[in-house]
Amino acid sequence: MSPPEVKQAAYGETRTANIKKKLMKNKFQVEAATPANAVQQSSIGTERISIKHNANRELPTQKVLDLLKRELPHQYELAEIVGKWIWLEFPKASHRAAANTLYRLGFHWNQRRCVWQHPCGVFAPYAPHPGEPRAKYGSQFAFNVQPA
Repeated sequence: MSPPEVKQAAYGETRTANIKKKLMKNKFQVEAATPANAVQQSSIGTERISIKHNANRELPTQKVLDLLKRELPHQYELAEIVGKWIWLEFPKASHRAAANTLYRLGFHWNQRRCVWQHPCGVFAPYAPHPGEPRAKYGSQFAFNVQPA
């Protein structure tokens, strides 16, 4: 029994060879359009932002309030101090630039309470969370607090 015949295209190339050639051509065009270090550039920028975010989470309450007042004065007026933490009832996606700045300052989005929160150096991830922190720790708005 003879081997099955393979259909040949023009110039004696097989269909699979043509498909492979097209795929390689497209791949080279895409690679030529993007810089060689595109992935590296974006990961380095993300890493820098993450480092700032983590470092700023250690800052004391007053220092965070000062940064917030300087960087985002409108959000400073909305800031509420709950215990030692700072909370902002500010929609997550309404102003992307403000959300990025909040993240860089060390804030994170709390999905359960729908607020931006900053721990101000007080971390207790495995501690029991009270039902309503405002009732347990008390709260006041940032513009009512006198700087120390």
